[in-house]
Amino acid sequence: MNKRIVLICAMLWYGVVAAYGQAATAATEAEAAYTRTITERAQKIVTGLNLTDSTQGRRVRDVIVQQYRDLNTIHEAHKAAVKSIRDRKDTDKAKTDAEIKALENTREEKLAALHPQYLSKLSALLTPAQVEQVKNGMTYGVLPITYKGYQDMLPSLTDEQKKQILDYLTEAREHAMDAGSSDEKHGWFGKYKGRINNYLSKAGYDMKKAGEDWEKRRKAAEGKSK
Repeated sequence: MNKRIVLICAMLWYGVVAAYGQAATAATEAEAAYTRTITERAQKIVTGLNLTDSTQGRRVRDVIVQQYRDLNTIHEAHKAAVKSIRDRKDTDKAKTDAEIKALENTREEKLAALHPQYLSKLSALLTPAQVEQVKNGMTYGVLPITYKGYQDMLPSLTDEQKKQILDYLTEAREHAMDAGSSDEKHGWFGKYKGRINNYLSKAGYDMKKAGEDWEKRRKAAEGKSK
């Protein structure tokens, strides 16, 4: 074989090996970075629990980390599958929409199966109140903040109305816990806040005026505190 051809083949081979090695290194580094991120996120939640047993704290943290990882696996697989469908050349929109809907149903089934398993693991390590804290930690504390906001905005809420608002927000939080991004988590609460506002409007509240009045009260309170 011509020496020049041999040299070219060798260079190409080494180039392929080098590229593969770089890709593998990049993947390893990305995985390490992701692990650090979800571990730090989980640790922040655990720190808020003020557990006195360090072993218990590590176990809880590991359960939360694994949940983040399992959720990410489901969501990333879904995104890849949807992308594969959208990248096809066919233009049958009805078929594409149906296939994507089927993928969404499959994702929801996987999330629905994972959710109680996760809560069971947490419940084996924590009290019900502590599990609530973990749920709020995974959803940026939107439930308690929003619930308090409605009570501040509408001081005349009945106990029944407060319960319904809390029920809606609790349901939103269960969905938000399984969401794949911050935007999706907030999206779930936005969806249920719409339901709450409709519920309160039917009960006779003028939500627009209530919001404007609440804003005035808050600004007045801020002015007095300065």
